Amino acid sequence: MEHGFSWVQQIPGLNLLEPHTATALLVMVGLLLLALRARQQLAAAGNQVVPDEGFSARNIGEVVTEFITNLSESVIGHDGPKYVPLFGSLFVFILGSNLMGLIPGFTPPTDNFNVTLALGVVAFVSYNYYGLQAHGIAYLKQFMGPLLLLAPLMIVVELFSHLFRPASLAIRLYGNMFADHLLLGIFTDLTKVLIPVIFYLLGTFVSLVQALVFTLLTMVYVGLAISHDH
Repeated sequence: MEHGFSWVQQIPGLNLLEPHTATALLVMVGLLLLALRARQQLAAAGNQVVPDEGFSARNIGEVVTEFITNLSESVIGHDGPKYVPLFGSLFVFILGSNLMGLIPGFTPPTDNFNVTLALGVVAFVSYNYYGLQAHGIAYLKQFMGPLLLLAPLMIVVELFSHLFRPASLAIRLYGNMFADHLLLGIFTDLTKVLIPVIFYLLGTFVSLVQALVFTLLTMVYVGLAISHDH
């Protein structure tokens, strides 16, 4: 998808990269700076239990962490908080990338299939790693099905099912964000007053929902991988 003028193409060094890659780097740097600032504010707080007054990086970090922790507990159970670093990282990066697409002159990383597929592969590798960590070699038993007689068939079915998961995550996120930003661009070009505001609000909502859906599905896959009831 062509996005026309790009701010990152005006920055020496970043203009050597593809626009979506350069924007992804900006998102990562921005999130890193936000995290460092939140950590600094937390360390400087007299009472770490009491939140800061007003709007601060620490408050943002605590709200997101609490939200992801509660969601992981509801999906996975009491082991959920162990995996919050993965879930939280995916959520904030995808959300930040989605929202960058609402800023004129920035190419959103998440409407590029290479980026969304890479995120899907991260989720795929992570949940299989956690499954092996939780069960050891016994983790592979879930690919064999309930009956040994059906194991050859079930191995093929399960392998295809698992291999399709990163592609499914990638296609869902890519398709929704591509359509959202394309629609926003069309209506912004057609009219400059009122109508674009509506689609900016809709785009913000879609950006949040898609980040949440990707994170929630990753939680489900991790929960299935570490479950003792296959």
